[in-house]
Formats: sequence, C-alpha cells, structure tokens
Amino acid sequence: MSVSPVSTVTESSPNKWIILGTIMFGTFMSTLDSSIVNIALPTIRRELNAGDSVEWIVLCYLLTTTSTLLIMGKLSDWVGRRQLYITGFCVFVLGSLLCGLVWNLWSLVSFRVLQGLGASMIYAIGPAIISDTFSPKERGQALGLMGSIVAAGASAGPVIGGLLLGKFGWSSIFFVNVPIGLIAIWRAWTILPESPKVTTARFDLVGAGLFLIGVTTLLTGLDFGPETRYGWNDPLVVGLLSTGIILLVLFLLWEMRVSEPMLRLSLFRIKPFTAAILAAFFGFVASGGNLFIIPFFLQQLLGLSPERAGLVLLAGPLTLSIIAPLGGYLSSRISIRWLSSAGLLITAFGYFTFSFLDTSWDWKEVIWRSSLVSLGFGLFQSPNSSSALNSAPLAQRGIASSMIAFMRNLGFVVGIALAAAVWYSTRNRYALAHGVTPEATAAQLLGMHYAYLIMAALVLIGAIISFSRGTAVQPSSPVPVPAL
Repeated sequence: MSVSPVSTVTESSPNKWIILGTIMFGTFMSTLDSSIVNIALPTIRRELNAGDSVEWIVLCYLLTTTSTLLIMGKLSDWVGRRQLYITGFCVFVLGSLLCGLVWNLWSLVSFRVLQGLGASMIYAIGPAIISDTFSPKERGQALGLMGSIVAAGASAGPVIGGLLLGKFGWSSIFFVNVPIGLIAIWRAWTILPESPKVTTARFDLVGAGLFLIGVTTLLTGLDFGPETRYGWNDPLVVGLLSTGIILLVLFLLWEMRVSEPMLRLSLFRIKPFTAAILAAFFGFVASGGNLFIIPFFLQQLLGLSPERAGLVLLAGPLTLSIIAPLGGYLSSRISIRWLSSAGLLITAFGYFTFSFLDTSWDWKEVIWRSSLVSLGFGLFQSPNSSSALNSAPLAQRGIASSMIAFMRNLGFVVGIALAAAVWYSTRNRYALAHGVTPEATAAQLLGMHYAYLIMAALVLIGAIISFSRGTAVQPSSPVPVPAL
C-alpha cells in the first residue's frame, strides 16, 4: 500500500505456506465481512427500524476499509507488519463482538467503522507479509492465491450470512467472528515472523486527509440525495457533492507534486495498466450494486427466507470458482484484450437481463442470471489482473497489486452508494407520481430496474476501456519487488 524498502528476499521462508495460509485466513475473514451483512439487511432494517439508512451498515465498513487501506500500509513500515497485523485482528474481533451487542442502527454503524479499521489493517498488510516471505520467483503465485481468496470471501458472504441468519438470527453473523478471530490471532502470534521497521519514511498526511474527507463527503451526498427529506436540489446535498468532488480533485493534484504520495499516479501513464484497473473499477462498481440490491429482491419481493436466498446466491460464487481458473488458463492462449473484454460483455448482458426482474420470477430465474454474470466476470478478472501486473515495471509490481485491491474496494463502495441512490430516487419519484408508498411493489421494481440498467451500462463502458488497452510489454529481467 505504501512504498516500502525494496524486498531483498532471494529465497522463500521455510514456513512460507504456513504463513500464506495464516494470511489467507485473515484476508478471507476481512473480505467476507464486506458482503456477509448484505443478506441480513432486510431483517436488520425491520428489527432496528432502520429505514433507507440501512445501506450505511455496509457502506461505512467498505468506506472505512477503502479510505484507510493505503494509510495502514504506511503505518506498517513504522511499527512493523507483524505488530500491526495482530493489532488489526484484535480490533476486528472487538468490533465484531460490539456489532452483535448493538441497540440501534447508528450504534451498529459506529461499531462497523471499528470493525472496518481492523479489517483494513489485515487486508492492507497481508500482501506485504507475503512479499517478505516469498522469493521473487514464487511471489506471483502467492499473490495470485490471495486474489482468489479475496474473490471467494466477497462472493461467499451472502451465502454464509443467509445460513447463519436463518438459524441463529442476524447477530450471529458478527458473533461468529469472535472465536474464529481469536484462533487467528493465536496463529498469527505464533507463526508470523518479525519484520523490519522503517522510521525514516515520510507519511502523506495531507493526501490521506483529502482522500478520506473527500470520499466520505461525496458518498454522504449520494446517500442523502434520494431521500424525500432532502432531494438532489437541497443545498446540503449540493454542498456535500461539490465539496467531495473538489477535495478529490485537490487530492489528485497534491499526489502529483508530493515526493512520497499515498497513491502512486506514475503507473497511470502506462496505458495497459490504466485500462485494466479502470475496467476492473467499473466491474466492481456493478458488483457492489448487485450485492446490495439482490438480497432485498429475493427476500422482500419474492418472499424467500434468508436460508433460501443465501442458497440462491450460491450460484454466483460456484460459477466464479469454476470459470476463474479457466479464465487464467485461456489467458495464455487468447489475447487478454479480447478475453477480458468478452467477459465484461457477457457480464453486462447478465446485468441487463436482471433489469427485467419481476415478482413472477422463481429462484431459477435468478440463478441463471447470476451464473451468467459470474461467467463473464470469471473470464475477465484473472486475465485482467495479470495484464495490469505485467504492464507495470517489475520493480513496481507490489504497488500495482495494491492499487488493484484499492480500486476493487473503491468500486464496491461507489457501487453500493450509486445503486441505492438510483433505486431510492426512482422508487420515490414513482410513489409521488402514482400516490403510493415507496415500499409499494411497483415502485420498488422500477427502482431496481433502473439500477440494473445503470450497472449494465457501467460494465459496458468497462468493456470498451478494456478493449482499448493494447498490448503490454513485460520486462524480461527480474528485479526485486517492493513490499506493499
């Protein structure tokens, strides 16, 4: 996440696979919690009387993780990776315990922020520990396995959450982290090696502040805009959106001139790399929107129980787990430009078919569409990530990897906020025009239709960007890779 001293590891640690397993376990838990709550949102909304603000239960976690991801990487240089990683797990477990004991919506949101801080430490530092553990020759394979765990955690969340919710109630999706997290802390304390500290590195405090406040302000405006008490023309909403955009522009300008930036923009001069991560960003925006909306459709409009809804959502992860290795295999035989772009076109078509969702559907209608979306994304994701890493200079591959993770999280955050804004705005306008409540089935369906049309359009833009990437030239001589 930050520029660490160039790793001088030439041989892998004897305990490399045990260390990798420990890091993969932590990464799975932190990414799982970015999506496991989605399936419980309708239940939490009802039991906590949360209303439309329920999206902040998910959004605050992703926003906290995304906005602090690069900061935690820098802190790991100062205090040591092992120390901060274990601290992150302790914070994560404490946050999980408190989330299960909440008394209202905003107490849950507050403790989700604490949980997100812990997850950020785990997620940001894991790749750096792997870079310290594996030799340059094996590092790519290890980081590739980490990428698979990230995808598995995000995809499995709704499924595991649905099973826990149906059997033990919504608090169980937080309580289950406590015993598992304590085991993970013990394993990390026992297994992870000490890492050197770099106290001379400078920290881009201005950049971190501009980004954190800018993203938070912008997404808050997107959340308030569709609410009936505000509206898009409300001075508060206009002020939040304008301030957020200005701060993010200032963040980019600052990053261009500071000597040790929080986010390295020099890589964006490489066209294949830029095309790859922008295409990924649009794809993950759509994924975030879909993960937010589909549980409400299955439970509120189709009337499925949480267990059945979770099983229906299993179609996506299963398809992805089968197709993702195939995508990696085909990438060595088919041009990545064509393979990734074709995958996004299939995904865009899948989201387009979701724009016709109706209460007459049964579970099979959702399953084949979810499988279609995952089929395309499985063909896209691995080749696209490989393209991004191969386009970057070997000495900056660690930084390139962290940027891909950063854009993935940012995509999920923006996707949830955007899907909620489109869904709520359309639903509320329909309700006012037809004299019905916003919770009316027709109003809900129309809002969801438009949200999925937006998702399809964004993925289509991603496909066009992906096709424009050209061909990356991979450097031939191996050089040390900086830790993330």
